[in-house]
Amino acid sequence: MIDKTAREAQAIVDARKNFAEALGELGLMAPFFDRTAAEIDQLIEAAVTGYVDSMQAQGARSERDGGITDDEIPF
Repeated sequence: MIDKTAREAQAIVDARKNFAEALGELGLMAPFFDRTAAEIDQLIEAAVTGYVDSMQAQGARSERDGGITDDEIPF
């Protein structure tokens, strides 16, 4: 994300807790323990950006199995 809105910036801060919980569950907290908040936010932002980019790319393609199509929204 570039030029994050206040809500996007807050969402990244709020995601730190989930990120920390996942690190703990995976036994990966130690390598991240001394990282700054900005570094953690950078990792979260990279994951979110990759997810959003993928979702947008998938939405632009049709699927042969009848899942996602390029049909107009019916409303």
